[in-house]
Amino acid sequence: MGNIRQTVALADLRFFAFHGYYPEEQVLGNEFTVDMCVKFDKPRDAGDELHDTVNYEVLYDLARTEMQQPRKLLETVAESILTRIQADFPFVSEIEISICKKHPPFGGDRANATVSLCWKR
Repeated sequence: MGNIRQTVALADLRFFAFHGYYPEEQVLGNEFTVDMCVKFDKPRDAGDELHDTVNYEVLYDLARTEMQQPRKLLETVAESILTRIQADFPFVSEIEISICKKHPPFGGDRANATVSLCWKR
């Protein structure tokens, strides 16, 4: 019998934060959404306990903490989240993080800007 591949994901986490390259973005702030997906091989002897999986409450707290730290680039925020997931859950073999800035300051009335990072062991 093969391995069971498990996915834990959070979608459409909403934050108001102060990320942006331009000084006005760092003062006015903006609305962002974060999507996170982690994959790993489920242990054969996994039971009904949080230590057998990735706790999505911890994932949310990691995202919230990193979104509170103003940065110029969304790539930097996404990489910080990814690095923290790797440290907290070393058994994870794939991570995907997407951060979407709602209404970026380049004139589009319904525009969004998204940055995604994918990591595989």
